[in-house]
Amino acid sequence: MATTSDSSISFDETDTRSDEMNSTIEQWINDLVAGVDEAQSSAEFQEWLDVQSRFHDYSYQNTLLIKRQCPEATRVAGYRTWQDDFDRHVQEGESAIWIWAPIITKQCPECENSPSYHESSDCDYDETPPEEWSKGLVGFRPAPVFDISQTDGEPLPELDTEATGDADGLVTQLTAADDDLGVTVRIIPEEEWSHGEAKGVCERVSLIDVKPLVEARDRENNADLARTLIHEYAHALLHFDVDDDTERSKREVEAEAVAYVVGRYCGLDTSGSAFYLATWESDDPEVVRERLVRISRTAQEIIEVLED
Repeated sequence: MATTSDSSISFDETDTRSDEMNSTIEQWINDLVAGVDEAQSSAEFQEWLDVQSRFHDYSYQNTLLIKRQCPEATRVAGYRTWQDDFDRHVQEGESAIWIWAPIITKQCPECENSPSYHESSDCDYDETPPEEWSKGLVGFRPAPVFDISQTDGEPLPELDTEATGDADGLVTQLTAADDDLGVTVRIIPEEEWSHGEAKGVCERVSLIDVKPLVEARDRENNADLARTLIHEYAHALLHFDVDDDTERSKREVEAEAVAYVVGRYCGLDTSGSAFYLATWESDDPEVVRERLVRISRTAQEIIEVLED
């Protein structure tokens, strides 16, 4: 994959400055879309995709159940699935995460009950015997699953999405920009991090808070820490008052595209953003271009604060 590392770029204070920024950002977004296409066709991504396909796509209700019981959950599967499909084992003493699993069995064409419930119901259907009925959803049962953090064993394939480059002073600049961007920012030591595998979060601490809280997990790679801060700042500026889980993938696209642009402006290699976006929008990288105006406006806002 082509790198995006540039020396830090500045835009002269001229009458055409805004146009120059827009033009440059649009070109960088085109580079990012091309990078997503390239990432999707790579063997590394295909291997990752193959593993992800073995995980269930949980319903919205089950997703809420999982998040309520284990907010930091990232990949969940049943006890035997971890063993048989991934060669991983649930650690001793771990508590299960309970979800509703569908019950699929032969179903009465009229009352839609299973054969056993059909027999005890008032349904008079007898045109075909139960062994000829088609299968269908007749109900749900509680089922235990476990998050990957509750297991040990063979590692799952990872995509290298980290930013690299010389970020000396950039993290300090970004944390100092919190007031100007209207956020509260905290860098949390690794041992105190409570958000699982997430690198950063943007959240509302309470209903009375008017400022988004951005937290980032500290790490040795300052370039990637800076990229995470920019990503979460973008969420704060674009999505703080948005509560629509169906749009989550598009929100991630916007935030990561902003991180890509601002990181590139600061001279970082943010080519790993292509892999990150491929995991969210594997079917349509063009969504990045569709949201160019929002991405460009937010990137410029952060860039201008950093310049000041």
